[in-house]
This record gives sequence, structure tokens and C-alpha cells, in this order.
Amino acid sequence: MTDKFTVGVLTSGGDAPGMNAAIRAVARAAQANNMNVLGVAHGFEGLINGEFKQMGARDVGGILQRGGTVLWTSRSKRFQEPGGQREAIRKMNEAGMDALIVIGGEGSMNGALALSKQGIKTIGIPASIDNDIYGTNIAIGTDTAMNTIMDAVDKLRDTASSHQRAFLIETMGRNSGYLAVMAGVICGAEIVLIPETPVVREEVAATVEDAYKRGKTHAIIINAEGSDISTPDLAQMIDEMDLGFKTRMTILGHIQRGGSPTAYDRLLASRMGVRAVEALAEGTHSVMTGLKGKGVDFVSLEEVVGNKRQVSMEYYHMVKTLAR
Repeated sequence: MTDKFTVGVLTSGGDAPGMNAAIRAVARAAQANNMNVLGVAHGFEGLINGEFKQMGARDVGGILQRGGTVLWTSRSKRFQEPGGQREAIRKMNEAGMDALIVIGGEGSMNGALALSKQGIKTIGIPASIDNDIYGTNIAIGTDTAMNTIMDAVDKLRDTASSHQRAFLIETMGRNSGYLAVMAGVICGAEIVLIPETPVVREEVAATVEDAYKRGKTHAIIINAEGSDISTPDLAQMIDEMDLGFKTRMTILGHIQRGGSPTAYDRLLASRMGVRAVEALAEGTHSVMTGLKGKGVDFVSLEEVVGNKRQVSMEYYHMVKTLAR
């Protein structure tokens, strides 16, 4: 197809605001480094099917501010099997693809590592609203999701205060309580429930009742979707125990994934996209870009996949300290 070094780029797993900014950065940084770029549609499934298209500087114009991903995304069961990976590598070779940049979350980094072990030059770029990827302070999309949650909780607080209600707000976070914990701090929640710590129902009840006795006009409870208790069950428990506040429940769901990326996510995605291309130009691969301090550095895919990012319990305890 071309004598130039050819880089493939795909987005995989759950979408995250800022993915398009990363795609744009990869395409334009590659052109600046005299590389050719092939966009892969529909993630690893598209890699197996050979769904490739040329992506030049003009092809990524006007996507910086858009949420979602212009390359679309999916989760591929076929790619998890050796046969699917073998077919993906065959399609890459047929297209003259020399390297692959994978933008996505934990599962996507696993896929990048699987290809790396079979001789494919891969670079990972972390994009996940849950911020559950090891090796980076923050992933693309997390800041936008946090701002979406903050806006929703601020609006719900107005209603909660007007009617003296306990509002239960469910955030995403099947395996990680990061969004719930950080939302608890920045939104002034009375209680945060996360997958990393067991839910003690008596403590929840005591906190809600204490808030009512102290004259608070509302109580905000943020529940990560992966905690020990479902949000409907939690609402029923509080109502049945008659703790003073009546409850209202809001499940934010996929609204947290959408929307135009914040300035922070656009900048982070651009920095990581450029750094990924620079890594390939320098001969570096089998790594993920990660924000460490103020700089974007590299961490091996082996290390990323072999470790789990932990929620900061400092922030978790801060919620309790500030809920007075």
C-alpha cells in the first residue's frame, strides 16, 4: 500500500470522551513523522475483519470536540481466542501495517499485550471513564465523566434541599469506586459506597439519621454500581427504617460516557497521542503512555496488565471528614 512506516489506530471497549482527540493527535503526529495511518473500525473485531481506512490530516478535522469515537468501538470475543488473534495479524500484514496504537481501557491493554507477545509493535493509550488502569495518574475521559457527574449532583442537590430528601445517585464503577469517591469529595456527599469496601448498612442508616437530626436539608448518597448493595435496595432500606428523609433515586448510567470532552481531556488525549507516535519513531513499543506527575511517560504493557489500580482511601475517608 505504501513504502512509509504504517501505523494502525483503533478504539476498543467502552467509549470515553477524548478518544477522538487522541485519534486526531495520532493521525497528525504520524504525518509529521512521515508515517502513514490506517484507522481500524470497530476495535479488535474490525482488526480481524480488515476494516481499515486511510486517515490523513484532513480526515480527522473537526473531531477534536466530539464525544464518542469516529472509529466506533466494540468488545470482541473472537479476539480473545488464538484463532482471532492470528486472523487479525494476517489482516495487518496484508495491509502492510507495521505497528498498532490501541486506545481503550483494561481489556484493550490486554489485547495490545497479546499482539505484542506475537511480535506486533503495539502502543497503548489509556482511555476509561472509571480511571481503573494501572500506570497512569488519570485516563482519557475521566475528567469529562467527573464533570458530568458533578453537574448532575449539583442540580439534584437543589431539589433535595427544597424537598428535604435523601438523594441516592448511582455512578458507573462495576469494579472501581474512583468516580464515586471523587464525586463524593467534590459534590459534598454524606456517604459514598464503593466495590472496594464492604457496605455496613447500620453505618449508612446511622449517618442518614444523624444528618437529619443535625438539621441538614438533604443527604447525598453516592453509590458505585459495583458496591455490595444495589441502589434500589438501598433506597428501600432507608425508607423502611424511617430515618427522617424520604429517598429519591437517580441512576446516571451511560450519560457519564457521553458529551464533549473537557479542555483537560482534549489536552491529555493530544499529549498521549503525540507521545505514542514519538515512541514508535524512537523504536519504542510494547508500552502504554501514562501521565506521571506533569509528564507523559511510558509503562510496559506487562506491568499495566499485571497490576490493578487502587482507589485512594485518603479521598474515601475525606468524604466522611467533610460530611459534617
